[in-house]
Amino acid sequence: MVERYWKAEGYRQLGVNRSAKSPATYFETPDQFRVRLLIGGNGQAFFEVATPCVTKSSVSPPTAQTVGPNYAGGSIPDPNVRSDFWSSTTPIPSGSPSEKN
Repeated sequence: MVERYWKAEGYRQLGVNRSAKSPATYFETPDQFRVRLLIGGNGQAFFEVATPCVTKSSVSPPTAQTVGPNYAGGSIPDPNVRSDFWSSTTPIPSGSPSEKN
């Protein structure tokens, strides 16, 4: 689903890691950001973005309090929410956009 959306938005697929343990897909946005989506242990999703050339600047700390748990500096727990859509184990039907590459 993410792959189809990114392609529809003009992202260019750079590669795919078809690992059964931690699959990943790699894209470049039209403005040259590099994006990785990796699915790790127990279904944990990781997005990583690399920017094109930027100028270093300072960033102020957040001014709002964290609404949920703050895991800064600690380990992030495994997902504990199931969704019929996102947790589905049903394969994508053949002929999907990802199978045409």
